[in-house]
Amino acid sequence: MWTLALRGGERVAVVAAQWSDAFGVVTRGRVQLELRDGEPGPVLGRDAGFWLRGTGVRALRNPDRRTAKVRIVTPGNPRLPLDGGTT
Repeated sequence: MWTLALRGGERVAVVAAQWSDAFGVVTRGRVQLELRDGEPGPVLGRDAGFWLRGTGVRALRNPDRRTAKVRIVTPGNPRLPLDGGTT
């Protein structure tokens, strides 16, 4: 389990092969899911949980100015290679 911190306006690409079993929970702020076709998806607030497997999400984006945090659980892959993540 680790925490992904997204600064205001920051976007992090979701690589399907790396995030296939990832489950996230927004622990601070809001996170918007960017869909496969580039369209904006739902904005998730604090305590919202989401799976990335089979969803077609291609990025996570912070729509606000303050830092958002997402707790990530990845069975069998304790840490994904991304900037901004902390254990």
